[in-house]
Amino acid sequence: MSNNAVSQGSHQGTETEERKARLSLLARAPHDTLLQLWNAWCAAQGMPRHDVVRGPQIGTVMVRGRAGGTGAAFNLGEITVTRCTVRLGCGTVGHGHVQGRNADAARATALIDALFEGGDASGIEETILAPLRETSQAWAAERAARAAATKVEFFTLVRGEA
Repeated sequence: MSNNAVSQGSHQGTETEERKARLSLLARAPHDTLLQLWNAWCAAQGMPRHDVVRGPQIGTVMVRGRAGGTGAAFNLGEITVTRCTVRLGCGTVGHGHVQGRNADAARATALIDALFEGGDASGIEETILAPLRETSQAWAAERAARAAATKVEFFTLVRGEA
């Protein structure tokens, strides 16, 4: 394998990880917030020309869990998801999956993914992804604070012999 092939492979892995993180952020975003940011972007830039390749389709996926977070995996249950795949006029394909039954959010996620992959990364990052990331971090901090409020400290008293 040439050095060029190795460097392309590692670059491709980085792109894949970045895309997974971006799609994860979009999938976990509150639908109303996502759609509000998407509609604002469309009002400023215009709706991109696109074809729907697949969906939006509503289905279920199995959620897996682990006992204690590290134990053996088990099937926890099913959740409803909506997925969509779009192709922009330039040929770039985007995919979107969201929890629940929201076709508009799935389509918006797919279009955001396609636009990001198609070269409009800076505009999408500034107007959609950065605000979603801030919202996600604020929610995580709030959740951590609520969990910390329920923390119980145990201690042992050592009794001296008399």
